[in-house]
Amino acid sequence: MADSKSENIGRQSLLWLLLVNLSVLAPLYDKMTPWSMAICAICLLWRVGIFVGKVAKPPRYLVTTLAIASAVTLALVTAQIGLLNGLINLLILGYALKYIEMRDRRDVRAVVLVGFFLIAVTLIERQSLWFTLQLTLVATINICVLVSLYLNASSIRRTAKLGAKLMLQSLPLAIVLFMVLPRLPPLWLVPNPKNATTGLSDELAFGDIGKLTRSSALAYRVTFDNRRPANSQLYWRALVLDHYDGKTWTQDPQIKTLQRQRVKTNARPNPEGTPVNYEVIAEPSYQNWLFGLDLAYTNTRDILELPDGRLYAKAPLSQKYQYRVSSYPEAKLDRRLSPELRQRNLQLPKESNPRSRALGLKLKHKYPAPESRLNAIMTLFNQAPFFYTLEPPRVGPQQIDDFLFENRAGFCAHYASAMVFLARQSGLPARMVTGYQGGEWNQAGGYLSVYQYMAHAWVEVWLEGKGWTRFDPTAMIAPERVEAGFDALFSPEQSYLINNPFSSLRLRQYPLLNNLRMSLASIDYYWSKWVLGFDEDRQTQLLKELLGEINATKVAIFVIASFSVIALFIAYSVGLLRFSRHPDPVVAGFEQICTMLAKRGLPRAQGESVDAYQNRVLTAAPALSEPMRRYTTNYMTLKYRVPSTRASKQLKRQLKQDLRRLRIAILKLKGPLEAS
Repeated sequence: MADSKSENIGRQSLLWLLLVNLSVLAPLYDKMTPWSMAICAICLLWRVGIFVGKVAKPPRYLVTTLAIASAVTLALVTAQIGLLNGLINLLILGYALKYIEMRDRRDVRAVVLVGFFLIAVTLIERQSLWFTLQLTLVATINICVLVSLYLNASSIRRTAKLGAKLMLQSLPLAIVLFMVLPRLPPLWLVPNPKNATTGLSDELAFGDIGKLTRSSALAYRVTFDNRRPANSQLYWRALVLDHYDGKTWTQDPQIKTLQRQRVKTNARPNPEGTPVNYEVIAEPSYQNWLFGLDLAYTNTRDILELPDGRLYAKAPLSQKYQYRVSSYPEAKLDRRLSPELRQRNLQLPKESNPRSRALGLKLKHKYPAPESRLNAIMTLFNQAPFFYTLEPPRVGPQQIDDFLFENRAGFCAHYASAMVFLARQSGLPARMVTGYQGGEWNQAGGYLSVYQYMAHAWVEVWLEGKGWTRFDPTAMIAPERVEAGFDALFSPEQSYLINNPFSSLRLRQYPLLNNLRMSLASIDYYWSKWVLGFDEDRQTQLLKELLGEINATKVAIFVIASFSVIALFIAYSVGLLRFSRHPDPVVAGFEQICTMLAKRGLPRAQGESVDAYQNRVLTAAPALSEPMRRYTTNYMTLKYRVPSTRASKQLKRQLKQDLRRLRIAILKLKGPLEAS
């Protein structure tokens, strides 16, 4: 009985299923456990063996045993891989096992339905335009499986064409639903992949930022409302590090507490001066810190404005995140410094870096005024033989001493650490700030791209009446790093973007490729801005523009009207609805024959089939047998059997000739016709 049912699944459908199986599972390979991969591989190979006739279908008890073993295995590893990944693997295993036991069309429909769920699951983490287009193609192949079930004799080309047509017809419906469906938060938290590229860390050792220069991954993109600031003013604050243990810089414990408690404070000063308004689209980093120019304020929900001038998201960035910022460059942060905060930003590890301590005390006595003391430190970096490099020599336990008095070579983290140490030792509260500096301007899209290799560290020193004031010692050693950007400074160095031979810097050497890169990046940017960034606020704004005051009745009418228009369009496109005055020439030809025969006394009865009418005509006029049979055979094929496009064109040409011969034969008949 099973074998007879299997005949319902044509070989073309099985071929499409082989293709769609690979297409659906390939994007999810990084989510699969080793067990899931093994089961999927076994099921795929077994199905190929069935297709070529080398093996039989597996017995049901074997499939059931594999399903139970898979469920138990997943239950044991779910705690390690996370609940969401466990559910994804469960869906994958169900897809693979159902795929191998298919016996009839109902099973195929179930596999196709689960395939659509897996395509949707793939979009949870990866939503770029190019990846979405790939999955749209996979969904189209999935539709082709259904098409092939009901057009078994049709060619692969025609099946693919009809599947693509159905996908295109569904897009208007999807767009309307995208516009009106509520933007609900997800029912899960996307887990942080172990190998996620997070960019900046909330702990900074001497060599950490240098590692980021080997990555050309995008960090975020910025669109300015008005003219963008000069490159030398683009200091994007991300983290403030004010505790130093002799090896690593870390955050203030109190700030960490505020972050954990998701507390929004009122410790910020009132905005003053002319704001710089812009919009940021941050890439997934699986961290909470955001980026903004000093001093950054935002009205975006779920963002904390921390007392140290930073922006902090309440949830880790597992997807692209869009927010608006108003920055006030003239605003002063912490005009008054509490004794506790002052003491924290004067802290240094005991009995460390004795030569640097001595230098700090010397500067304090020689330059009593804080500004003069800081200028002396900056001058030291400018006039002494210091060098900027991404591959500095190693330092010993006395890091600052080794850097200032021995190696004198390093990058931004080295110089910022040394300056904070000297400033604190000389009695000035100081701290390190990390973030990004500069950006690449995309003229085609009108936005700024900031990459991981643009990571930077600078210094903030608290001055009486001025609050926290920025100093960048890097500008003393390599001013082109700040004025022209990181690319201008390190393009010749071999370690710069060593892991990416197709980075933006290397492609700039080829104008045609660089223009293509910029254009593709602009398309992806607008996809991120208008589609991925279509949140509840944008949805409300769009519906207000379309409907005015929003209420449930107006939204329902809009949806019903939109669906009605789309349904009419689809009905017209598939031939169910015709507005043209010119009928189908195939039908018109048959009606012409019916009219000619009716004038001879043989009208076609209402509801009479073509075959029945033909038999009645041939009984009354045997002379019409050959032309009538030839014509009706081709007419029925064109009308009801839906041949391929090429065969259809040939049949239509043949039908015209048959129509002409039949008309001539009818005209040659003498006298009225009567059915016997």
